[in-house]
Amino acid sequence: MATHPQLQRQILEEVQQLTPDEQLTLIQELVALYQKQARKPRHSLLELEGLGAETWKGIDPQKYVDEERNSWDG
Repeated sequence: MATHPQLQRQILEEVQQLTPDEQLTLIQELVALYQKQARKPRHSLLELEGLGAETWKGIDPQKYVDEERNSWDG
């Protein structure tokens, strides 16, 4: 299997055999493909809000932090 640089060179050699109109059509198709992939929604950290909330149910946050800090002192 060709590496990316090798594959790119092979593709470029093939593209150079196309007419200018065919090259332009290929460019337009590649741009459309890129734009379609670039439009995929990105995830936000806010989607994680509330995740694991049930783990902390009934636990006093300040008491937990105090106990955790006390454990650092040995």
